[in-house]
Amino acid sequence: MKGMLRPAQTVMPPSALEPKPDVVVPPPNRFTHAVRVRQPFYIGTVLRGEPGGTLSAGAKVVLMVRGKGDLCRVIDRRGRYVATSFKGLRPLS
Repeated sequence: MKGMLRPAQTVMPPSALEPKPDVVVPPPNRFTHAVRVRQPFYIGTVLRGEPGGTLSAGAKVVLMVRGKGDLCRVIDRRGRYVATSFKGLRPLS
């Protein structure tokens, strides 16, 4: 179109990227544990640094890997495969 101006292009810094958790498709429909209280989850295999988000209290998850110490890997109802604290989980009956 005549008279239309486009804004100048800019490149976003790497800090603008949000890490994405691994996603399992389809998400699970059976669960092994529930989250006791709201707790953070992490992308990757360490429980340090900036959390990728939080698991709400009562959220049901499937325990996939019980790591060393407090580390475990779970899949939530949305299919996110993330690391979190094992102490914050309780087994479902």
